[in-house]
Amino acid sequence: MGTKGMIQRRDEATALRALGTDVRFLCESEHTAGALSMMEVMLPEGSGPPPHHHDWDEAYYIADGRVRFTLGDTVRELGSGDFVYAPAGVVHGFTGLSEAPARMLILDTPAHAAGFFREVDREVRAWPDDAPKVPAIGARHGIHFLPRGG
Repeated sequence: MGTKGMIQRRDEATALRALGTDVRFLCESEHTAGALSMMEVMLPEGSGPPPHHHDWDEAYYIADGRVRFTLGDTVRELGSGDFVYAPAGVVHGFTGLSEAPARMLILDTPAHAAGFFREVDREVRAWPDDAPKVPAIGARHGIHFLPRGG
């Protein structure tokens, strides 16, 4: 399992739209032999995924703004400099709280998330009208969404 490493400029990363957010993969699976991927998410107020779970770990660093984060039964309002670790299988979700979009860096390990975000960017053109398509897309990529409020 080797890799030559990589250097990625933010403006060279492909911008995707998903769940009302802007996503850029700064590092993808092919750069790390599947070990991890890193994305930057710009999270407008009121946007973000409903509670969900999957079989890989994620770590979140809030670089700017405010975010309401759910991790299992815990709900916290977080801001710049705060960190969340969501182990595989634990239900989690988040919502932007800032008037200006919050900015988060999200690490997933092993890398799994890019395929989901690419398909959502392709298939979910009108947000939130196309929101009913998301659970099936998630299921194809191993992401299991819970109904809002449950």
